[in-house]
Amino acid sequence: MRIGPYELSNNVFVAPMAGVTDRPFRRLCKSLGAGHAISEMAASNPRLWASEKTMRRLDHTGERAPVAVQLAGADPDMLAEAARYNVDRGAQIIDINMGCPAKKVCNVACGSALLKDLPRVTRILEAVVAAVDVPVTLKYRTGWDPASRNAVEIARTAQAVGIAALTLHGRTRACGFTGTAEYETIRAVREAVAIPVVANGDIDTPARAKAVLDYTGADAVMVGRAAQGRPWIFREIAHFLATGETLPAPRVEEARELLLAHLDDHYRFYGDDVGVRSARKHIIWYTRGLAGGESFRERMNAIDDCAGQASAFDAFFRAHGGRHERLQYESVALH
Repeated sequence: MRIGPYELSNNVFVAPMAGVTDRPFRRLCKSLGAGHAISEMAASNPRLWASEKTMRRLDHTGERAPVAVQLAGADPDMLAEAARYNVDRGAQIIDINMGCPAKKVCNVACGSALLKDLPRVTRILEAVVAAVDVPVTLKYRTGWDPASRNAVEIARTAQAVGIAALTLHGRTRACGFTGTAEYETIRAVREAVAIPVVANGDIDTPARAKAVLDYTGADAVMVGRAAQGRPWIFREIAHFLATGETLPAPRVEEARELLLAHLDDHYRFYGDDVGVRSARKHIIWYTRGLAGGESFRERMNAIDDCAGQASAFDAFFRAHGGRHERLQYESVALH
């Protein structure tokens, strides 16, 4: 699959998740088979560009190309300026967020709140495309609520103004993350435009990924929550799509080494104080469904230094078997 001039290694993408898809996580997922990764949402307001949080979100040091930055905002001129700012600092693709359902985002007319204002959607897309000479993509939802799905209309507008690709989450803003994703609208969007369309929502197994691609005709799938604690899902999906074969769970030793490397990268990226706190969510996800995980998490939450946290995590995985044994999950409800 291509986005503008960029030929991607496969059609299995990492979703931009606030507080999750930081540089260490993107690098991990790409190393495990993700063909594309977009940064977690960054504010378009220039007053926030110098903040520590935004600077971290826009740090792509050592990341495999293409570097894709997602921007959120409601003002066309401000988004255009933010796009230029990021391209000047190495962004190779700009992604516009019109899909975030969070109240704090929608309350300032950003994210999926924009789906209620089609004239503003058009002005934003036109302004950002005109501002930069790199591909601009759009991530959005099927509409504000089930009674007002307008994804096809937005897709046609996006194509007309020069958007390079679309990612569509199969829920409305009102749905949040409840219920199940619907793929009929993604299929309708795929049929309505010629630019690449990426299907997003509830893609949590290789078989589901293939079924969604087959049903919608989408060019790619985007995985979000299912990658939390299971970053190897990208290679599992890519392998299944290429061969029809299901890869076994990773060996315990491989998982231990991968996840410890991720923690080390995470600590280096955030520093000790922030790193030990922000790593806890990843450790919770990595141990979910594994024997002894619940009691381990209770102990781990009392550890307040990175070295102690990594050591406890290492010991937990060493207790789950030898080098050639594979991870054994007690539960399949992993996300």
